[in-house]
Amino acid sequence: MMIFTIAAREIRSLFLSPLAWAILAVTLFILAYLFLSQIEAYTLLQPRLAALQAAPGVSDIVVAPLLGDAAVVLLLITPLVTMRTLSEERRSRTISLLLSAPVSMTEIILGKYLGVLTFFLILIGMLALMPLSLLAGTDLDLGKLAAGLLGLTLVVAAFAAIGLFMSSLTEQPTVAAVTTFGLLLLLWILDWAGNSGLDTSNLLAYLSMLRHYEPLLKGLFSSTDVGYYLLVTTLFLGFSIRRLDATRLPH
Repeated sequence: MMIFTIAAREIRSLFLSPLAWAILAVTLFILAYLFLSQIEAYTLLQPRLAALQAAPGVSDIVVAPLLGDAAVVLLLITPLVTMRTLSEERRSRTISLLLSAPVSMTEIILGKYLGVLTFFLILIGMLALMPLSLLAGTDLDLGKLAAGLLGLTLVVAAFAAIGLFMSSLTEQPTVAAVTTFGLLLLLWILDWAGNSGLDTSNLLAYLSMLRHYEPLLKGLFSSTDVGYYLLVTTLFLGFSIRRLDATRLPH
């Protein structure tokens, strides 16, 4: 299928760039540092936790904060990964070749999206090895870990869809990166307005990505939270298809 051909081309171009390797290295270094910091905090708290009934475990003190921090870090790096997906094609004028090829706009967008998402899934897979290493010496709650990783994957899927759409709007990768970061940050901190206690803030609270991510970090699976991320992802992929279709060259 052409979707997988375009996805393979996209992931290959990502890894041929030193930017992708630099992002992987720096991101994993930061997350490893945060992981070790959480382990140190858990070690210091362990004597007190032993005296408590129903005390929080390593999944609550180490894994959940790690995955929460990972979402923030990925929010920062997503614009760098997605900024070139379509804007670079426009700037280099190769978009005309892509649009004149015998493929649909849907296949082009889904192929590029799948390529970008594969990069993030590789990153999440490498991140998952950190908490899994705790199985060697602790009782890790695999259910909470699975829910947290599912939540992080859904968050990143939505991030990538938004970044792809913003890249389709401009020829300048830098502009795409800045606008993507601005929109992602806005959707993330809408939860702040949702905490005001006002009835008018309920909609903003629902639109907040953070509000739907927190329950998954606690191991609470809800179809509402999963549906929210799938809706956001589908919506922005649809926007990208419509945008690309509007710029298609006449045949």
